Amino acid sequence: MRRVRSRILYEQMIGRATRRCDEIGKTVFKIYDPVDIYAALQDVSTMKPLVKDPNVTLEQLVEELNNPVSHEAVGTLMGETHAHDVLAAISQKVMRVLRKAAKQAETKQAVKEKLEQLEQHWGIAPNKLPQHLHQLGPKGAADFIHQYSQLLHHIAEVKQLIGSEYLPVISDHPDELMQRIQSYGAYNKPEDYLQSFNTFIQQQVNQSAALSVIVNRPKDLTRGQLKEVRLLLDQHQFTEANLQSAWRGKTNLDIAASIIGHIRQAALGEALLPFEQRVTNAMQRIYAMTNWTQVQRFWLARLAKQLVHEVVIDKQFANQAFSSDGGAKKLNERLGGQLELVLVNMADALWPQAA
Repeated sequence: MRRVRSRILYEQMIGRATRRCDEIGKTVFKIYDPVDIYAALQDVSTMKPLVKDPNVTLEQLVEELNNPVSHEAVGTLMGETHAHDVLAAISQKVMRVLRKAAKQAETKQAVKEKLEQLEQHWGIAPNKLPQHLHQLGPKGAADFIHQYSQLLHHIAEVKQLIGSEYLPVISDHPDELMQRIQSYGAYNKPEDYLQSFNTFIQQQVNQSAALSVIVNRPKDLTRGQLKEVRLLLDQHQFTEANLQSAWRGKTNLDIAASIIGHIRQAALGEALLPFEQRVTNAMQRIYAMTNWTQVQRFWLARLAKQLVHEVVIDKQFANQAFSSDGGAKKLNERLGGQLELVLVNMADALWPQAA
């Protein structure tokens, strides 16, 4: 996250990622560069990737290694040819496959048996093959690959066995649904879960000040109180997602009600409505407040769109939702100084039974 200007410090940062970790079969690392250090220092950095183009296939590299021109062309490092660069790329690609296979062989019998077969065939342990090719040098490696003509095919077989993010292992056996269970914590039936929630709310409403505000004065609810209520419900496995799922299981109705709606339904028997519908109904009251101009209606519609994703209606919400448009202060100017009245009426309209 820091755009350092020191090449040495930059290379130390990358160097930490290059450390091996055979315990997890590490073959690759990713660099996240949100401040674009790589582009700024790539011309002066001495750390260059061994595989310059990851899209070049192993087959293409072997063909290039066998090309006499590669053994005459100048390489990246002084005193070496382009064939040395090609061999380094081959070694890296082979290493990534075989190191990952060696790790999976600890738990996958098919991979273990395949590696044992290759060791007998090549006369060298698969995990030592990249180092062996490097030690042979470009000419010797080319001869070795030519001698074992099925080497690339064998590497491809290992890749298919271990799979990858780009080549997942796909089973060809027929799928079969064995069992489908919807569980709600300690309750298997949605009715039991909802009844338990109702009982919990009725018992807690006089013990929790925050719950009492939601039931009796929801327009006065603060963000701190809402957080307190969510934590209380989470501790007893009463999440908004679970409540919506249980309600759907009980009634076959998919109602995206807010957590406040579920609490008031449990405490007061209030109709459970999608929160978006509540916002739509409340906006009708807002539009009827005064003769809004077309521009003001535009901003009210923007406000309604933001409200669908909000529970606590206050100036802090408006300030965050419209931060790129001047915040609550600018929105208040656009609404003729009536933002506070709009928010109060909105809170009243969302929960009609509020005291």
